Amino acid sequence: MHLLTGQEEPVPNFRCKTHPPLAALIGEDKSSLSIPLARLLGVYRFPQISFASTVSVLSDTIQFPSFLRTVPSDDLQAVGIAKLMIHFKWTWIGILSDESDYGQQGTQTLKAEVEKAGVCIEFLLGIPTTYSSKRTEYIADVIGMSTAQVIVVFSSYYNFHPIIQEISRRNITGKTWIASDGWSTDYTLYTSFLNTLQGVLGFSNRRGNMPGFRDFLTSLHPSKNPKDIFIQDFWEEMFGCKLPVRNNLQDINVRLEGSVQFCGGNESLLEKDVLFLDMSDLTSSYNAYNAAYSIAHAIHGLISCKQGKGPFVNGSCATVDNFEPWQLLHYIKHVRFTNNNGEEVFYDSAGNAPGIYEITNWQIKRGETLQFVKVGRFDFTASVRKVLIINESAILWNGAKRKVPLSVCSNSCPPGYRKAIRPGKPLCCFDCILCDEGEISNQTDMTDCLKCLDEYWPNEQKNKCIKKSTEFLSYQEPLGAALGVAAVTIAVVPAIILLIFIMYRNTPIVKANNRELSYVLLIALLFSVFCALVFIGQPMNVTCIIRQIAFGIVFALSVSCILAKTIMVVLAFRATKPNSSMKRWIGPQLGNSIVVSSTSVQLILCTVWLCISPPFVERNTSYKLGTIIIQCNEGSTTAFWCMLGYMGLMAIVSFVVAFLSRKLPDSFNEANYITFSMLVFVTVWLSFIPAYLSTKGKYMVAVEVFSILSSSAGLISCIFFPKCYIILLRPDLNSKEFLMGRGASRTNKRK
Repeated sequence: MHLLTGQEEPVPNFRCKTHPPLAALIGEDKSSLSIPLARLLGVYRFPQISFASTVSVLSDTIQFPSFLRTVPSDDLQAVGIAKLMIHFKWTWIGILSDESDYGQQGTQTLKAEVEKAGVCIEFLLGIPTTYSSKRTEYIADVIGMSTAQVIVVFSSYYNFHPIIQEISRRNITGKTWIASDGWSTDYTLYTSFLNTLQGVLGFSNRRGNMPGFRDFLTSLHPSKNPKDIFIQDFWEEMFGCKLPVRNNLQDINVRLEGSVQFCGGNESLLEKDVLFLDMSDLTSSYNAYNAAYSIAHAIHGLISCKQGKGPFVNGSCATVDNFEPWQLLHYIKHVRFTNNNGEEVFYDSAGNAPGIYEITNWQIKRGETLQFVKVGRFDFTASVRKVLIINESAILWNGAKRKVPLSVCSNSCPPGYRKAIRPGKPLCCFDCILCDEGEISNQTDMTDCLKCLDEYWPNEQKNKCIKKSTEFLSYQEPLGAALGVAAVTIAVVPAIILLIFIMYRNTPIVKANNRELSYVLLIALLFSVFCALVFIGQPMNVTCIIRQIAFGIVFALSVSCILAKTIMVVLAFRATKPNSSMKRWIGPQLGNSIVVSSTSVQLILCTVWLCISPPFVERNTSYKLGTIIIQCNEGSTTAFWCMLGYMGLMAIVSFVVAFLSRKLPDSFNEANYITFSMLVFVTVWLSFIPAYLSTKGKYMVAVEVFSILSSSAGLISCIFFPKCYIILLRPDLNSKEFLMGRGASRTNKRK
């Protein structure tokens, strides 16, 4: 109030001096002192620039409209600490904060930022601003039992001192301490707790050189500044003497007696190892230097204003010998200059300096000498990739180690595993579970596994999807090759028999067994065997259609030929009876009609099948893990089973008719062979049904191929082998007299 009003007895809202007002106030350093000052000075819009107060609430321009600072807000420091956690992959930390505005507001922002980054907090404890032995011991107990290896301390050095003292007394070591700017460059903590605090990583405000500052300090002398009581106190304390003028002790006798040692006036600070002459850590001093130059540049701007082009009403300017605080405040807020250290100084809309921090590492050099080694930089104004820059190789961790310490509740889950949160525990405490079948994780610490596409499958490590192997009945594999060879071998047999029948077409045995139907049957059996070859090889839409349709029609033709032969045998026997009306039915037209009509029904069924839902290729990815089964989907399963059912119906009818006519005279004994052939045929296809339904993939195709070859071989063997035996090996039996004789003799015996 004295600064604002200009007199010892302040009168609020009045300025009692006629000379120009004070330009601005630089200070305070502690946030707890800056807040009440800023609230009062803000009423008058009196500029205040702090060089060390960082509490975030001071960014509130409503409460503190005239407050600025040459250091960034703690909100940005909290963001920087969170990014540091992410950089080193620390996900399990503890936090200590003093119970001042600085500690509480900074920790509140820090907690939100680290949790947003996925970092879990094992404990968050408040450090009392008034010493409490009970509270100090409790905090030390928690830290001693903690599994977190990284502890962030948002506190001033004097509040943190008793805590670190107790921790050091208990010899709790191995922790990595992250220091806020409140104690990150404090020598007093280090000198007492060397082993505990070695390797501290601290966030500190910008430091810089001030040209001529050391020379200025060394030139200080009480005789040059007689009114500066602080220099006098300092001088007497530094040199252990009394200033005679200040103490009014001019008596030479007293001086000779030696009761008081007076300063001779020739003392020099250069003779002393004074800590404040160390220019390596000018943090607060450097920021106060920037504050002073901000005011200087603002006053320069005020002086340089030209009437009519000023920033105030009607382009007016303020005069340097009579201006209002808010007028200078305007210039300070818009100041922007580069200082002698090469850094740009300016303020954002909330009055904060740019969010730039140096990251320092506490290292022991030359025995037990502490050095704050710059190992990184946090620059909130930089591009995303350069916001946080860390030189890890320059960091010396606790215990003089170079390896980055690990601070996690659970070790990272490698690729191939996913995180499963432990019930009742923070998100950072989890178990690693192997991905399920068909899923992968290709990054560490994935919460969910990714499902591979249908045509892909996880590798053994389950960290990437690889293309599934394809499976179909191929000629390159033993099963497919064996079935292919068997089909070709069996196909040779009906071809040879057909050739034999053509060569011996005029012999009684060939004529007696419906020569034309035998030719058609042999050709049909030859094609049925070749149908099996279409089932082998990689399926395509065309082959899927051809294989089933050709199979159904060719086998229907074969069975219809056998049915026609059987009916012809029965009719031929009936026609031999006197006055039989069956004679008019005997002839090739009947057999041809039976074959054509029976096959036509199957042809119609297959045509309907193709029109409604034809077979097609499908890639089955669900039946066999890690394998794509390329197979033919039958389309309409109803049509497929109708085709097989119709073929089975004709076979059963042929079997029944042949069985009933098996005792006919020997001249017409083909019914016996047809009976056996149909028995084999029906048995094979009845066995096919359960085998087909119980298999998948290439084995299902193999079952169908095997059934085709088996039934074809059965028909060839049972119907044509006995005839070939007579034709080739017993030509004496291949005569009309023998056939008729055997038939007559057998008829007489029956009578």
